[in-house]
Amino acid sequence: MAERGLLVLFGSQTGTAQDTAERVGREAQRRHLRCRVQALDSCDLANLIHEPLVVFVCATTGQGDPPDNMKMFWRFLFRKSLPASSLCQLDYAVLGLGDSSYPKFNFIAKKLHKRLLQLGGNPLLPVALGDDQHDLGPDAVVDPWLVALWEKILALYPLPPGLEIISPDVRLPPKYTLHYLPEDSPAPEDALLQPAAPRGAPCELQPFPARVVSNQRVTAQAHFQDVRLIEFDITGSGITFSAGDVVMIQPQNCPEDVQQFCQLLRLEPHRRFLSPLPCLAGTSLPPLLPQPCTIQYLVTHYLDISCVPRRSFFELLASFSMNELEQEKLQEFSSAQGQEELYSYCNRPRRTTLEVLWDFPHSTCAIPADYLLDLIPRIRPRAFSIASSLLAHPERMQILVAVVRYKTRLSKPRRGLCSTWLASLNPEQGDVRVPLWVKKGGMKFPADPATPVIMIGPGTGVAPFRAAIQERVALGRRGNCLFFGCRHQSKDFYCQTEWEELVTKGFLTLFTAFSRDQEEKVYVQHRIRENGKLVWELLSSEDAHIYLAG
Repeated sequence: MAERGLLVLFGSQTGTAQDTAERVGREAQRRHLRCRVQALDSCDLANLIHEPLVVFVCATTGQGDPPDNMKMFWRFLFRKSLPASSLCQLDYAVLGLGDSSYPKFNFIAKKLHKRLLQLGGNPLLPVALGDDQHDLGPDAVVDPWLVALWEKILALYPLPPGLEIISPDVRLPPKYTLHYLPEDSPAPEDALLQPAAPRGAPCELQPFPARVVSNQRVTAQAHFQDVRLIEFDITGSGITFSAGDVVMIQPQNCPEDVQQFCQLLRLEPHRRFLSPLPCLAGTSLPPLLPQPCTIQYLVTHYLDISCVPRRSFFELLASFSMNELEQEKLQEFSSAQGQEELYSYCNRPRRTTLEVLWDFPHSTCAIPADYLLDLIPRIRPRAFSIASSLLAHPERMQILVAVVRYKTRLSKPRRGLCSTWLASLNPEQGDVRVPLWVKKGGMKFPADPATPVIMIGPGTGVAPFRAAIQERVALGRRGNCLFFGCRHQSKDFYCQTEWEELVTKGFLTLFTAFSRDQEEKVYVQHRIRENGKLVWELLSSEDAHIYLAG
């Protein structure tokens, strides 16, 4: 009989597709299938032709774009040189996750399904299109589709004699086990607890620890929004970037949250363990963990205890619970029928994983440490437009960060993990470092110095245009036209002095819209309309490029 193996590949931007792919992996385990779950770009594409059975779980981002962790795969798959029979051995199924309020709803899943067919693949089922807009979310499509998928797969690969599907009441083994070091073993030097210094160009697996040079608030103290201009020293990193590029920053949890989490789960923060060992074949090691590692490091730098937990979190937490009342509620939240209630408990008020653990104390203290990496996803890096040019600030990089803080029906204000952490860093209190790396952005500014540029950047959307203007001015390029909007000239007019100096020197044409400084609200679109003649002149006669960021 053919080997009962399944490969589950995902393309995920925010973690939803990854979460769903891992669910498929767990359900495969219950059916005794040898299963690997990987990001599409981590997969050896040359071996795809030898895979007999693959499930693809793909999100669509932006205006019909593939997620970052499947872009290489996407380019490879659409090569014209691939023969039409490349995937004739492949049985496959495609599950898409999207949002029907966008025009290109589930574009990537539809296009992937079509391309796999073109290359000779054999679809087990029609492509499934999960929709965020459905009352029950994507699960309204995912749940019945998975039932149909397992029927098809078990018809092709029946259960071996004497084996049955493992019941949902039986908890699967953890993905990893933590091997604790004896408490009396000698503690390593602090240096060992830091991930290794990057070799080669900094990237997600080897970020560069950039020193924070300055962290300056650029809004008035009385203004409701705290916005920071933060400068990093990138000397020796090998990092280069141009206007329009993006810096990825790996944030961390605040010490108070880490302490609370350890208390709730009765974990000893300074207990050390060797890097988590995979329990299943085909499971890769969690990235970015030093060797050996402390519980405190794991919780601070790795576990996303401030994210809003997903349905799978409640399902696993319910399996640890010894408290009848709590277990009943957790099971309801993880059932298909309980999704509306879960949404109003968790998603609508943006309740964090840590707050949910507080609400279920009896279940929380029963969580075995080995299951931490199954229960809580890793902290995802955050992207920021770079707001400076290397031509104006060599060996430096600046970003403009609006500190995320808002109210829901919960008494405690919601705070953005990364922006709150960045705002708290004070370079005057010693050597403060931020792990970062750079990615190419979607904006490309004209190579021809004579081409004028019209930039529309309300609020912190002005960040990439500050980089572009600095770059163009350093190269002596004029024809820079900026439409900037904010609420009040006196409170949140970022980089005012810098713009005004460039206007005086003839490098910049500036139009401002301060929406709350007069009775009638005025926005950038009003200023564009008022200056329509100039805008049209630049477009029609001088081939100007228009850029918009918000």
